[in-house]
Amino acid sequence: MKIDKHLFMVNQPSYPAETESDDYYFNVANRLAEASARVEGIGRWNEAVVARAAVYVVGYYQDVISDAGVWRGFISECRRLYGRTLPFYDTGEEYVDFELNPEDVRFMVWYSLSMLDESRRDLSPLDSFVERLAERWYSILEEGYEEAPLPDEFNIAHGLEVHDPEDAEKLMHLGDWLYKRCWLLAPANTLNMQELVAQLPQKDPGSDEVRNKLKELLDHAINELPTGPLALYLREWVWLTVADRMPPKGRLPKEEGEDHKYYGPFMEATGGERIAFFATYEELNRFFIEALGWTQGEKHLAQLEKESDFVLLIDRHKGLLLAKGVARCIAYPGNPLYDKEYALRHAIELLTVRGRCPHDLMEFVCGGGWLPDARFPGSPDSLIAVENWDFIARCYLQQYYRGD
Repeated sequence: MKIDKHLFMVNQPSYPAETESDDYYFNVANRLAEASARVEGIGRWNEAVVARAAVYVVGYYQDVISDAGVWRGFISECRRLYGRTLPFYDTGEEYVDFELNPEDVRFMVWYSLSMLDESRRDLSPLDSFVERLAERWYSILEEGYEEAPLPDEFNIAHGLEVHDPEDAEKLMHLGDWLYKRCWLLAPANTLNMQELVAQLPQKDPGSDEVRNKLKELLDHAINELPTGPLALYLREWVWLTVADRMPPKGRLPKEEGEDHKYYGPFMEATGGERIAFFATYEELNRFFIEALGWTQGEKHLAQLEKESDFVLLIDRHKGLLLAKGVARCIAYPGNPLYDKEYALRHAIELLTVRGRCPHDLMEFVCGGGWLPDARFPGSPDSLIAVENWDFIARCYLQQYYRGD
C-alpha cells in the first residue's frame, strides 16, 4: 500500500510549498500504510481509506511534536465538556499531556476510519481491529519520536493573538487550513462535504455556474456550520488552537416570558409529562385534534401518514417537537412502545444517523438516561455509548445536533 504524495501534501499547512521535513513525514505515513497490510482484518478495509487514515494519524504526530495547538485544544475542550481527556478511552498514569500516547493514536485510528468509510460509520471504538492497527502504528511512531525533525510549518498558530489586527491575515490562513485541510477536522468533515457537493447543479463540474455555487456553499459552511470531532464552529477551533480556550460567549437571548400556546394543553393531556408516544399516525392526529384543538376531521401533517413510532416533546417556549420512527428506542417511564430488543439494534442510530433524532429530544432523552440500549454493532454492552452520547452525536451529526 502506497500513499500518493499529493494526498499527503495537500493536508500540510504550508501546501503547495514544500518544507525540509515533508519527505520525512511522508515516509512515516507510508510506513504506517505498509505496516497495516500485516494487521489481521485489514482485508475488510478499502486501501484508500487506510491510506488517508495514515495521513491523518501522521498529522497528529506532527502536531504533538511541534506543539502546534490543535491536539492541545481538542484535549482541553474534551476535559471541559466531559471531565476526561479522551472520549471512549481511559488514560492512565503514564499518559503525558500533549505528547505521543497510545490512547491518542487509538482514538485517531477509530475516528479516521469511522468517518472516512461511509459503509463502516458504525465502527465501534472497541473494535479489535482498531486496537490492533493502533498498536502497530503507535510502535512505528514511538520508534522515531525522539529523533523526528521539527515540522516548523505546523507552528502557524504560534505567537498569534486573536485580537491583534496585525495577525488578521495569519489568522485567516490558519482558519482556512483548519476548516478545509486540517488532519483533525478533515475526517468529520467528509460527510459534510458530500452533502455540500450533492447540492451542486448537475452540470459540467468545470463550468462557472458550478464553481460559483461551490464557492457559495463552501463559504456558508465555513462561516455557519460546525465541523471536526466536537462539531465546533471555525471561530471556536481558532480560539482553541491559538489561545487554548473557547471564545467568550455573547449574551444569550432572553426566553420569552409567556408559555407557548400548546404548552398548557399538552401538559394537561399528558398528565404533566413533557413527552408523549404514538404508535400510529391515527393516534398522533387524534392527539393534535383532541388535545391541542387542531381542526376536526382533517389529516394534519398528512405527509407522515405512512410513518409510525412517533414522539412528541413540548418546550415551554419553543413549542412542539416531533420525531418519527424512534419511540421504540426510548426507555422513558411509562412509554408503552419501548422495545428493548429493537432498541439494542437501532438506538445507536439516534446518535449517528443525521435527521433521525432532533437535538432537543436527544438532550432530553440522553440527559435523562432514557437511551440505555444504544450500542455500536458488535459491542458487548451499551456503556460506551451511554457515557459518550454527547460526543458521538457531535462527531456524527455535526450541524444536525449543534446547528441550532
